[in-house]
Amino acid sequence: MDKTSFGGIFLAIIAVGVGMVLKGVSPVNLLNPAALLIIFLGTMAAVCIAFPLETLKKVPALFKIIFTEQKTEDVKDIIPMFTEWANLTRREGILALENHLDEIEDPFLASGLELAVDGQTPEFIRDVLLEKIDAIEERHQEGASIFTQAGTYAPTLGVLGAVIGLIAALGNMEDTEALGHAIAAAFVATLFGIFSGYVLWHPFANKLKEKSKKELHAKRVMIEGILSLTTGDSSQVIKGKLSSYLSPKEYAEFEEGEEQ
Repeated sequence: MDKTSFGGIFLAIIAVGVGMVLKGVSPVNLLNPAALLIIFLGTMAAVCIAFPLETLKKVPALFKIIFTEQKTEDVKDIIPMFTEWANLTRREGILALENHLDEIEDPFLASGLELAVDGQTPEFIRDVLLEKIDAIEERHQEGASIFTQAGTYAPTLGVLGAVIGLIAALGNMEDTEALGHAIAAAFVATLFGIFSGYVLWHPFANKLKEKSKKELHAKRVMIEGILSLTTGDSSQVIKGKLSSYLSPKEYAEFEEGEEQ
């Protein structure tokens, strides 16, 4: 479970709900089926128009990524793995890695090591793996763009909902008190549109982008590790190369872990 996703939504609901009460507005006013229909169904309709079916089929998987912690290799865990393999290849040669391929869960890492074991040149391996990274990044951007577009459409649909509500309200101006309630209800659609756009859809898109950055960063470290193995670098050289991808704080934690 991704606690930041759930926690952020919870805090947003509390902020809006408590803010309404402090402003003297009852949260009951949010129970507006017409506004909910216009904003959420309207946003879904706009997204369906904007993207092909093959892309939209990914939405359930994207929600899973947003609300669950993804199993991504940490750079601090990648470095010891490659230093161990460096010692092995220096003793027994690069072919010794073939016995360890079945133990690797990451398909990207496994494919890179297979190329190394097959005797491909470092330039070829780098080109192939960078092409894979580009393809992964493109898929990730496509997924994030669904929520980015939803975040663009929702606030505009909120304005549309408000206009529809005002048309209905101004159509019956004899009852001044009822008119006031109708106008207030009209702006509930605007509230839902802005809330969903800037508290849900745009942040969801950013969460996907951040998780993508972390995954691709780890994969770039893997590429450097694989290339170092093919060139016969020592474990210390590989450790030095890969640790350059760590921030100063991460490097200090890594060194502390090495000493223990």
